[in-house]
Amino acid sequence: MRIKLSLLIVLAMCVMAHAADVPTAVVADPPADKANPARMAYLRIPSHGVLMNGLLYTAAGAGVHPAVVLFHGFPGNEQNLDLAQAIRRAGFDVMTLHYRGAWGSPGAFSFSHAIEDADAAVTFLRNPATASKYAIDPKRIFVAGHSMGGFMAASAATHEPAVAGLVMISAWDIGVDGATFKNPAVRKGVLRGEFADDVIPLAGTTPDRLLDEAAAHASQWEFVGFAPRLRTRPVLLIGADDGLYPSSQRLGAALRQTGDVDVTEIHVATDHAYSDHRIALESAVVSWLTRHSRQ
Repeated sequence: MRIKLSLLIVLAMCVMAHAADVPTAVVADPPADKANPARMAYLRIPSHGVLMNGLLYTAAGAGVHPAVVLFHGFPGNEQNLDLAQAIRRAGFDVMTLHYRGAWGSPGAFSFSHAIEDADAAVTFLRNPATASKYAIDPKRIFVAGHSMGGFMAASAATHEPAVAGLVMISAWDIGVDGATFKNPAVRKGVLRGEFADDVIPLAGTTPDRLLDEAAAHASQWEFVGFAPRLRTRPVLLIGADDGLYPSSQRLGAALRQTGDVDVTEIHVATDHAYSDHRIALESAVVSWLTRHSRQ
């Protein structure tokens, strides 16, 4: 009986220790604020002559809020909206969007256009009119992204020094892969895989055109090259067992070499979509954002 009781106590302590690692915002709704409730706003985000489709998840509570621009990957089947909701429950406004030519946004999709669109999204959120309308603190705007979205978040941060911090989740290093697309055998294998199907919800492009674009910009799009322009900002690098983590590790090393003293690397033993580790993913991101929004 004593042995069973001891085991139960140990198990309870383990559960409590694990729960302590999970922010409340990840697993519980905040108290209702009738005066300043959480809301959702439909956005039209200008980028190079068209208006991209976007959403803003606004946090409950009075006063200005920190904000996150959350970029989806290629082509955007997984949008990580559960992550957006968890971040919102932690007190952040969260903006999501579809790049030009993606999922109904006007225009033509390309990697170059997506880079421009990421910059346009940050500019839109930092605009005094937008910040005032949605009670956003322009000094506490972070960027985050998954897969290709991680690349876009990093690119946007390099172009806008006012971005407060960067979260890259299984970021796709388009430059590294682009160099391999010059190899006919590799290219053929990619086109036989899911890449061709991924292009279906993207307007104005083809699989071959995107592979050509990545190959042509391989040297400038390898994101280790972003390190010098990111070195003054905190960076969270999260990787999985999807073959992409080594590129994030190289970026982490490059950031430290440039003098960045706030680089966090986390590895999660799961697939590219974090299918069985969503709580772990949300916990890591929410904890990091909360800590850095208070600095």
